[in-house]
Amino acid sequence: MADLKLTDVEKAYGEVKVLSNINLDIQQGELIVFVGPSGCGKSTLLRMIAGLERITGGKLEIDKMVVNDIPPAQRGIAMVFQSYALYPHMTVRDNMAFALKIAKKSKAEIDEAVGRAANILQLGPYLDRLPKALSGGQRQRVAIGRSIVRDPKVYLFDEPLSNLDAALRVATRIEIAKLKESMPNSTMIYVTHDQVEAMTLASRIVVLAGGGIAQVGTPLELYERPQNEFVAQFIGSPAMNLLPGEIVETGETTVIKLEGGGMAKSSIATRDSDKGLKVNLGVRPEDMVGTEGDEFVYQGEVDLVEALGELTVLYFKADHPEATPVLAKLAGIHPNLKGKSVKLTADPAKIHLFHNEISLLYR
Repeated sequence: MADLKLTDVEKAYGEVKVLSNINLDIQQGELIVFVGPSGCGKSTLLRMIAGLERITGGKLEIDKMVVNDIPPAQRGIAMVFQSYALYPHMTVRDNMAFALKIAKKSKAEIDEAVGRAANILQLGPYLDRLPKALSGGQRQRVAIGRSIVRDPKVYLFDEPLSNLDAALRVATRIEIAKLKESMPNSTMIYVTHDQVEAMTLASRIVVLAGGGIAQVGTPLELYERPQNEFVAQFIGSPAMNLLPGEIVETGETTVIKLEGGGMAKSSIATRDSDKGLKVNLGVRPEDMVGTEGDEFVYQGEVDLVEALGELTVLYFKADHPEATPVLAKLAGIHPNLKGKSVKLTADPAKIHLFHNEISLLYR
């Protein structure tokens, strides 16, 4: 098992630079998840770590050894792809054992490694079946088992659940979480576009955007303390609402006058020099509650209501066609709100402030 360190790593295709200034320390035993919008370079970065893409700048170290020019097979890495890539004519046992046979391991070594992996992944009853006799989730477990038998330094997962239907994706995600618990010293790097996978599996999340790293942190750090508007809106579903306003009172509690007419308080401390500062007030839909008072973060006409039983999602009419509609998730049932004007507020501790897209917490 291994530590990884990326220092000023870059990737360019000719004159086009797709990744730059990638600096990241990954400790042994972590499960690091790369997330970001399509085209942000998360799979490219994973493939650079694997040695499947050439690093065009910077340095990649595995256990303090620079591996930029080391072939993939010699890096001590095993990769699980989006497609299962199983040999259809081979049994589960033979699929899992194939790499060890190529490496000319003894039968005893192969049997021990396959048995251990099958036990971890609960594949014992299926070892003599062909892949066509397995469900999608079971096939992905076989692909993971094929990696485990190699006992690699680092496991790389490239969107391994994206080919599964919703129910299998949930079940297999839980199995991967249990797998990590059973292998606490294993270092894993996982690429996904699914926020739920990222939030539930990761030791830390790396958010990629604009060719670099937007923020690194634990799932709750990114959710509760985003450093910029991009992370604030990318982490969390639905996305955080951003409402323009101006700071009118500073101190341990900051008062913001909203362009929509509301007045809101934030527990983010500000200085006297911040008075008059134009900011975006950030508040998550799930942190909004109805109010009749004069202090509110938003007031608008409800355009659409999704009544889900345990909660009600309100979609408000946008001020103009280019504006992003405001959303609120209210606990419980709230009937007959469509077309009505509703005021919403939030706990000052849940209100974020951004200036020039950067959180005031991190100035």
